[in-house]
Amino acid sequence: MEYKRILLKLSGESLQGKQGFGIDTERLHEYTEQIKAIAQQGVQVAIVIGGGNIFRGLSGSKRGFDRVKGDQMGMLATCINALALASAFEAIDQPVRVLTSICMEPIGNHYSPDKAKRLLNKGNVVILAGGTGSPYFTTDTGSSLRALEIQADVMLKGTRVDGIYTADPEKDPTARKFETITYDEVIRRGLKVMDQTATVMCKENGMPIYVFNMDKPGNLGKVMNGEKIGTLVTP
Repeated sequence: MEYKRILLKLSGESLQGKQGFGIDTERLHEYTEQIKAIAQQGVQVAIVIGGGNIFRGLSGSKRGFDRVKGDQMGMLATCINALALASAFEAIDQPVRVLTSICMEPIGNHYSPDKAKRLLNKGNVVILAGGTGSPYFTTDTGSSLRALEIQADVMLKGTRVDGIYTADPEKDPTARKFETITYDEVIRRGLKVMDQTATVMCKENGMPIYVFNMDKPGNLGKVMNGEKIGTLVTP
């Protein structure tokens, strides 16, 4: 395996699957089967899931919601998605635990880095819900923070695109894909990999980012086996 411990960032929108809203059980099954396959090979997997399929705080504030309240609603949306993922893992007999950034027992145990690492060492997939627990931070930033706290080898960003391009490949057919790219180049070009806070945090702490298409079954295993199917962001 290419990595021993990973932080996998999934977007909330990805859980919509083909139905285009809410949570698609078929997509849940595809994701959990891929993750279980690498967990059974000894890879320690922590997951941060977004909440955009239910509520996004920033877009809510543009519609008149108070920003702090909107972001708190977004944090709760990530917890709903975390429970859906946990339920799907339990259905396929994969040990799983949910840790939340704010106290929400019995929804999940309160997060701490030491607790997460102990659970990972015992073979659990650990879902880290609630973002950072503070407003004004995205789940991308939450992913960077958690990856550093649990001492992950890499932060994997599973998207619907197979890497980072010079432009949006869904809009520009001439867009060119990068196999590798530096943090500085991502920031200079204004590429929409993650928000800038998350990118800078990874840069300053040497956390590699790998962007790949998680929606294609089998791709997670390919990444773990070292196949070059996405884009690696490094110093």
